[in-house]
This record gives sequence, C-alpha cells and structure tokens, in this order.
Amino acid sequence: MVIINGRIFTMEERTGVIEKGYVRTNGNRIEDIGDMSSFLWKSADDRVIDVDGAWVMPGMIEAHSHIGITEEKVGAMGDDCNEGTSPVTPALRALDAVNPMDAAFHDAIQAGITSVMVGPGSANVVGGQFLFMKTHGRCIDEMVVKHPAAMKVAFGENPKNLYGEKDQMPATRMGIAATLRKTLFEARQYKKDKESGNLEKEDFEMEPWIPVLNKEIPLKAHAHRADDILTAIRIAKEFDVDITIDHGTEGHLITEEIAASGFPVILGPELSSRSKPEVQYMNFKTPGKIQEKGILFSITTDHPVSMIQYLPLCVGLAVKQGLPVAEGLKALTINAARICRVDDRVGSLRVGKDADIAIFTGNPMEIFTETLYTIIDGKIVYENS
Repeated sequence: MVIINGRIFTMEERTGVIEKGYVRTNGNRIEDIGDMSSFLWKSADDRVIDVDGAWVMPGMIEAHSHIGITEEKVGAMGDDCNEGTSPVTPALRALDAVNPMDAAFHDAIQAGITSVMVGPGSANVVGGQFLFMKTHGRCIDEMVVKHPAAMKVAFGENPKNLYGEKDQMPATRMGIAATLRKTLFEARQYKKDKESGNLEKEDFEMEPWIPVLNKEIPLKAHAHRADDILTAIRIAKEFDVDITIDHGTEGHLITEEIAASGFPVILGPELSSRSKPEVQYMNFKTPGKIQEKGILFSITTDHPVSMIQYLPLCVGLAVKQGLPVAEGLKALTINAARICRVDDRVGSLRVGKDADIAIFTGNPMEIFTETLYTIIDGKIVYENS
C-alpha cells in the first residue's frame, strides 16, 4: 500500500512534518516515508491511496482504559473491571477478561485510535496486570503487543471506600500505603530468595512482581489528589520501582515535585463530571501546566468513564486551555507510546515500525474533522466512504 499527497505528521524529531509526502507499507510494517519529490513507483500491484492534502498520522493511542473489560451495552454481565474481593490481587490478568467484541473497539477504530492500554480498575490497592493491544481483531492473543505491560495499583477514595465499608483494611490512606509497602516488601524478599536459590517453590501471587522489581514494567498508579500522587512517588522511590501517575487530577498543584520525580503522567478523564471529592479541581488547564515543566504526559478518556472516541477532543479542549497544538499531537501518539513502553513499534511513522496509520480531513482535535482511513498492521480496517 502507498499513501500519497498527504500532509505527513511523522511525530519523529528528525523528519517532523512533511507537507506533501508519502508513506509506503509492506505487510504490517512501514517500508518508506518521504517527500513526493522523491517518490518512485515500485509495483503495479501497490494499492494507491491519494489523500489530496489530508493529515496522515500515526494511529492514536489511549494510554489508560478499561475497553473490553467493562463492556458497553451488556451491563453487569460485561463488567469484569474490579475483582473487589481482596485488596491485593497481582495475579489477575486483563488478558483473561478483555472481550474484543465490545462495540467500543469499533468506535476507537473509527476515531483513528489503533492501540490501547487496558487493565483492571481501581477498587483494589493492587488490581492486577495491564496489557497493551491493537484495537482491531477478534482473538485477544493475536491483538496483544505487550503483556504484562504494567501492574495496577490505586491510591485514594476507591480502595479506601470499598474496603472501609467492609470494615476491612485498608480503610484509610495510611492503610492503602501500608498494604502496598507490605506487598512490595514481601515481593522484594521473594525475589532475593529466588535469585539466591533459597526459594522452596514459586509463588503464583509473587511471580508477577518480578518484572516490576526489575523495572521491566511500571506500577500504574491511580492517583488523583496531590497527596496521593506524592505518596505514590514516595513508595516508588523507597522500593526503586518505576511508576506512571494515572489521572493526576491535582498534578498542576505539585508540578515541581512531579518533574523532580522523573515519572510520566497520564492525565484525565477531564471530560466527565466531578463525581467525587478527589476530582474537585479537575480542569483542562492541567495538561498545559504539566507540559510547561517538561513532564512526559499523555491524556486519557479512562473509557468508559468518558467515551474512547472522544480522546482527540479531550486533547483539543486542553489545547483550547493553553496546551500547544504540537504537544497535543504528541500526547495522542508518541508520548503515549513512550509512557506505555511500546515506542519501538507504535506512536510515530518511521521505517520499520508497525503500519498503524490514521488519516484525517484535518486536525483530529477539531470537532468537525473526519477520519478518512484507519490502518492497523498495514490493513485498512476503517474507510469513510
């Protein structure tokens, strides 16, 4: 396939924006990118798509969602997001609960979203393992890009309220922190015993912590309030593990501290109501304040809290409140890929990367922009005819 006469947003620093360019794919990979002045026909068998000045971008990425694990249309029968029976459940795998038949996957594809980070909700202090996957397919095993991709942990109201109502620890923020510390302490000792050969047998609940302690995957830390964000950072530093700060609603109040931590932030969902006290300062100005401090960030819908197809509009509303347009485009693509640690495959248009491409009539952050094509692994999976 070859896409010609496009305004190519490569999201690569070296190549930037090619005002009139082409992208050639071969199988599921990008084979060539360049200016139309250097374009050469290679084969009469090429499918040629002349986009006549349309925006050609990497497929957009949702860096935090529950798509397919909290299904639309089927109510409680399709809600597998929170185990909610024990505060520490590291062995849970989103891989075993995501249903690719969820109608929201089609909405994502139609919006130009080609890959997503998916996992358990925030009811538990430790919720289980996230995965990173493509949005097109019927068999989850064939859609996965990275698994496990992160370990979910949660601070603040959700675990506090759920287990407090059961008269069970954790009923306070102190309890949440202590529960996570104890779990990490035991996991660290388990890893030491395993490495020294002193382990009698492998532990199903402890094995999932090995990639976290090796910094192969981050803790995905649900934290809205400033104090919860700082607690997440404190514990991460104490146990020398990586985290992503997910939601970060009050992140604009502690930008210096977040910047000093070096941890990235996945902001949102701002396109929802202030449904609980810890999101009372929710504002689309937050991404601009975070970006000013040089913090790596992306933006999330937290689907289904707000609908996944509105991801580019969420970023557009942040641009309206001060985020530079170029930074908004990064938040939708390469920033999200870097935070999810899959930027070797997706997030930008570069030779050798996955042929995940979205083509728009204009800026996808503007409400009247239409998706013309969505291409995943070199195949057209949506065409606006």
